[in-house]
Amino acid sequence: MSLAPAAAPAASIRVMLCDDSATVRGIMTRLLDAEPDFKVVAAARDGAQAIATLQAMPAEQRPQLVLLDLEMPVMDGMTALPHLLKLRPAPTVIVASALTQRGAAAAMAALRAGAADYVPKPTAAGGGIADPAFRTELLAKLRGWARMRRPAGASAPAPAPRNAALHLARPPRAIGIGSSTGGPQALALLVRNLPRGLAVPIIIVQHMPAGFTTMLADHLNRLGGPPAAEARDGEALLPGRVYVAPGDRHLLVERHAGGLKAVLSDAAPENFCRPAVDPTLRSLSAAVDGRVLAVMLTGMGQDGLLGCRAVAAAGGTVIAQDEASSVVWGMPGAVAKAGLAQWQGPPDALAGQIRQALGLEKGRAA
Repeated sequence: MSLAPAAAPAASIRVMLCDDSATVRGIMTRLLDAEPDFKVVAAARDGAQAIATLQAMPAEQRPQLVLLDLEMPVMDGMTALPHLLKLRPAPTVIVASALTQRGAAAAMAALRAGAADYVPKPTAAGGGIADPAFRTELLAKLRGWARMRRPAGASAPAPAPRNAALHLARPPRAIGIGSSTGGPQALALLVRNLPRGLAVPIIIVQHMPAGFTTMLADHLNRLGGPPAAEARDGEALLPGRVYVAPGDRHLLVERHAGGLKAVLSDAAPENFCRPAVDPTLRSLSAAVDGRVLAVMLTGMGQDGLLGCRAVAAAGGTVIAQDEASSVVWGMPGAVAKAGLAQWQGPPDALAGQIRQALGLEKGRAA
């Protein structure tokens, strides 16, 4: 395909592709241009060409979104990223990384450097770019981040929900968090707003491939909040620590020696996911007699809905990310529409509700 920028209708979501593979650029262009709300306006084979192309374009024609490969010759994605983010207006950058431990580490480093999100590049064995699951996730992320930009003339954001003060019948003994599409950034914003030394463990289920969850835990551990690590089978779940469900394993919670322990399971996927939020919340609620504060963050589908029903039925509490701050208001929306979410807001505000629930701020004493 031509690397020259192309004109796009004002109503389109303008996208730039940066990948050293002409085949990938071609397939991605056809995929996006087949959608009525997308237009690929520029493409580049390396980071240096991407920067030069954008600098040469009039500001009003530049892409709102850049899909940036991290491994390229001449100039790789990590080197190009800060230069792209210095442009005004700055594009929203979503990085593409290989399905490897190294690729996962690079993706998390890109998030810390200012990338909005990441997409794992599918392997040929998994269907490649033609894989329907990859296509669905990619389009959801691109549309979600385009909506989050809220350009002039766009429809008004969802109104903030009217929240009453959160009242818990009993202080929680554990925090359970579920997230998917857009989750890494939401999790980072929530976790960095929590103090160290919390009186309960925090269990996170993020839909991610194996290997990526290890790097997600490392990413969260660097933010200055509670220490985070990927959960290990049989380990005690200690207060004040964050445990991330490992990719391709369900994370269950059981009572053990007066406390809680992690049990990793290879049981069948639920909601097409492993790890899934539902089995974690069900087991966690049973292990602490319903004394759970469940938090649902941005993500596609409705994984977590049944788990939140179990939490609420056992006397626990559910809060959820609001529509305006969610990349995809699927998982939190399902919980909110079912009437289970007692409080809704952006991730940093949800962190405030967690602090209040644990008696760390005025508004509620534990």
